[in-house]
Amino acid sequence: MNSRSSSFQVPTPGLLRRPSVTSRLSFAISSAEQGEATTVPATDQISEEIDEIKRYEDFTTIDWVQDAAKEQLRRKVRRKETAGFFERGGRVGWRYKIWESYEAAQGWIVVTLIGAAIGLNAAFLNIITEWLSDVKLGYCKTAFYLNESFCCWGEDNGCADWHRWSSIAPVNYVLYILFATIFALTSASLVRGFAPYAAGSGISEIKCIIAGFVMKGFLGFWTLVIKSVALPLAIASGLSVGKEGPSVHYAVCTGNVISRLFEKYRRNAAKTREILSACAAAGVAVAFGSPIGGVLFSLEEMSSYFPLKTMWRSYFCALVATAVLAMMNPFRTGQLVMFQVRYDRSWHFFEVLFFIIIGIFGGLYGAFVIKWNLRAQAFRKKYLTKYAVLEATLLATGTAIICYPNMFLRIDMSESMEILFLECEGGEDYNGICDSANRWRMVLSLVIATIVRVFLVIISYGCKVPAGIFVPSMAIGASFGRTIGILVQALHEAYPASVFFSACQPDVPCITPGTYAFLGAAAALSGIMHITVSVVVIMFELTGALTYILPTMIVVGVTKAVSEMFGKGGIADRMIWFSGFPFLDNKEEHTFGVPVSQVMTSEVIALPTTGLTMKQVEQLLKEDKYQGFPIVEDRASKILVGYIGRTELRYAINRVKKDRSISPLARCYFSPPSSLNPTTPTTATTPAPPVTFDSMASSAVDFSRFIDPTPVTVHPRLPLETVMELFRKIGPRVILIEYHGKLAGLVTVKDCLKYQFTVEHSENPRDDRHLVESQERLWGVIKKGAIWVSDKVNHASRGRIRIGGDSQEALRSPPRGHIGPTSYMMEGTEDDIDDGVELEDRSPQDR
Repeated sequence: MNSRSSSFQVPTPGLLRRPSVTSRLSFAISSAEQGEATTVPATDQISEEIDEIKRYEDFTTIDWVQDAAKEQLRRKVRRKETAGFFERGGRVGWRYKIWESYEAAQGWIVVTLIGAAIGLNAAFLNIITEWLSDVKLGYCKTAFYLNESFCCWGEDNGCADWHRWSSIAPVNYVLYILFATIFALTSASLVRGFAPYAAGSGISEIKCIIAGFVMKGFLGFWTLVIKSVALPLAIASGLSVGKEGPSVHYAVCTGNVISRLFEKYRRNAAKTREILSACAAAGVAVAFGSPIGGVLFSLEEMSSYFPLKTMWRSYFCALVATAVLAMMNPFRTGQLVMFQVRYDRSWHFFEVLFFIIIGIFGGLYGAFVIKWNLRAQAFRKKYLTKYAVLEATLLATGTAIICYPNMFLRIDMSESMEILFLECEGGEDYNGICDSANRWRMVLSLVIATIVRVFLVIISYGCKVPAGIFVPSMAIGASFGRTIGILVQALHEAYPASVFFSACQPDVPCITPGTYAFLGAAAALSGIMHITVSVVVIMFELTGALTYILPTMIVVGVTKAVSEMFGKGGIADRMIWFSGFPFLDNKEEHTFGVPVSQVMTSEVIALPTTGLTMKQVEQLLKEDKYQGFPIVEDRASKILVGYIGRTELRYAINRVKKDRSISPLARCYFSPPSSLNPTTPTTATTPAPPVTFDSMASSAVDFSRFIDPTPVTVHPRLPLETVMELFRKIGPRVILIEYHGKLAGLVTVKDCLKYQFTVEHSENPRDDRHLVESQERLWGVIKKGAIWVSDKVNHASRGRIRIGGDSQEALRSPPRGHIGPTSYMMEGTEDDIDDGVELEDRSPQDR
């Protein structure tokens, strides 16, 4: 929302010339050093208290420029605090050497602890998930806590110790549905009751958090606990969701919780960002058994800022996590993931044609699922927000009913991929998948599994349980790829003497359908996430086959090309747009051809250096719309002298009231220190006064200590693309527009995004009325069905059981014409807030 208020009118003080950028930067460094020279404890205490307040400010953004400046001050403080560690003569003492070594090694210690915790958590989750998935089908007579693979160790197709729940097939069917329903109900209830942020994948939100967006509790301890408990239940329920995406979330939660135990990371957002990037790499590493792929995934998908130091941290964290997982050996096969496989055959160049077909499928699959899943998400947010637990439970029940008859849908998706990846010769033959007599039955079953799984992924991804989309997409690609492989194998057997198959050697298997499944999984993963290099490396580490790097690159390259035809950005990027998070994607390139003056907010609330009373300042703070205020000399000149954040101003007022009583009519001074004036040179011999309010009169308050005298400023004619690049590269919360030293306006990330969305909408106008009408019709059908079921249950129980109370009121639909939340940048003032993820109500003044 744009504020149309003007600056407060104040008496015009003596005019000061706005110093240059160079002089302002020099002043920032010198004044900081002066302040530390005499007031190190007070300054450090104030900075720590303000940082602690900011930790609990939800849905704001981190100003990386200020964070870097504060880190320099902290280093200055630490150097002065360690001055006593030096021996006489200025020589370095042994205490200083120990302290310095600990400081240097602290980052590696934290990364080691985090990596070990992530590896342990991943191992336990793998064991629990496999057991829960098998419990739906039967139990082990020798030990109830063993899953089928451990119970029948060494056997290929079951054993006498693994017992089905009943010898009657319909009873097993009912128990399968019952277990799936209970697991989903428990998982959704835990998420809703204890940690709403544990729902979903978490990758979209983590990308925004690493970029500087603050979401209180998203990486907290309870989110970690509930995510770890509810994730195996959600996977075992049979929902078409995976654990690889959520593994990134619980890995980053682990890193955040452990790093907060160390002072170095508790106060420094930049170092915390480094740890979170490393944790994201470790999460993918333990999910796929691919440490290098995890590092590349963090670089390609997660982090907008990834220097060499962060890459080393990510590498080491992924290494430790993978090593601990390998030491735990959860599958007792030496494999880090269930669908890890090895290929010892090569491929032929005539197969490139079929590889291209698989790549085209991957791109089409990604575009189709992204489009329809976003529509499903819009419908869910508009109508089903109040029924999150019921929705997840009914989805699991419906999925179990549909999937049980199909042998590839009935089992866990990781297990199905393990079966589809295997070679027929020397491998396990699951239900005759390698038998030529069952070939066409298998093709039909795989096609049905592919189509049904696509539909289930569209409606399941986004429900309020821990849910990823990596493995479901890979399972879809694997079933399609195996289908293509079986058809190519049948074609070769029908025409073995064809010129097309002349490269095949006689009496040697020519076509390996398992490799087609493997390439299909890579294509689907690339298509849904729009990632390339990391997919190739992940698939290579899964197979260890150097010979299949080129086919994988071909498939992923074709998938990427097809995907780009339908839009840029994978489903994680689209979810960021859908949720309205202020995130500038560095993958997109724009040519707007307009200056920043067309996007900026020109009429802003600016504070004069003198003339305001305490009552007026507090009245401004009561309006929870402004997250910062430019400081100008007066309304007439609008000479820009600095910027003060809302948090700093609120803290300063509370502090002065704590120190002494203050009159509401007390004058407030926001003048920067006099050393900002170029005529008054700053020297190291000019000490800054101590930060205290005790010496002030009750009729005046000086806030100059809390002003940022060097905000990021640009010229009004600077191209908008350059301003967006400034937001991406240096990460300020707000950029002030300055013309000849005068404040002309300000611009934030949200202003840039709103303009971008406006331009995109004007270039590609859409009429969503038919979509809204179809959603309302679908909701009407669901509502009528729910009312019918409720009435039938109520009638059958003679009024003793009543579902949902008053059916008409419980299922009241939104007014006709209500527009879903996917068509605009969310402000956080919507009535249909989804678990508080949206932004708070902010004006353009630094949201």
